[in-house]
Amino acid sequence: MNASILMNVMKTQNTLSSLPLRLIAGIIFSAHGAQKLFAWFGGYGLDGTGQWMESIGIAPGFLMALLAGSAEFFGGILLILGLFTRPAAFALAVTMLVAIFTVHIGNGLFMSNNGYEFGLTLLAMSVALIFQGGGKFSIDAALSNK
Repeated sequence: MNASILMNVMKTQNTLSSLPLRLIAGIIFSAHGAQKLFAWFGGYGLDGTGQWMESIGIAPGFLMALLAGSAEFFGGILLILGLFTRPAAFALAVTMLVAIFTVHIGNGLFMSNNGYEFGLTLLAMSVALIFQGGGKFSIDAALSNK
């Protein structure tokens, strides 16, 4: 029974349309997660991100930074690989919803005002991957077709 549930989660359509979504979203998410977790790419790391989250009322800041950073970094890597694409995309969609409604919604749509435009784009990419799965050239496809 558990194996059939796992295979259903990994089941995917045999199309190429997921590939650019997975790769681009995966790169963006993993880079943003690396900023939060490791202070790479000009990020502030867990301490700095946690302090910022506390300052805007998202508490406990360190834990929230760890959760958001982990979802983005590890979820992004899973998207790139096409492994557990649907669960990873779901976790990333939830992360984007939280970011949109706690940080960006009050600033309007546009990124130039720290609005939700970019978060909404990443949310849409994640939701598309929830529906479609990893597609052709994903580890999900290779494992679920055995």
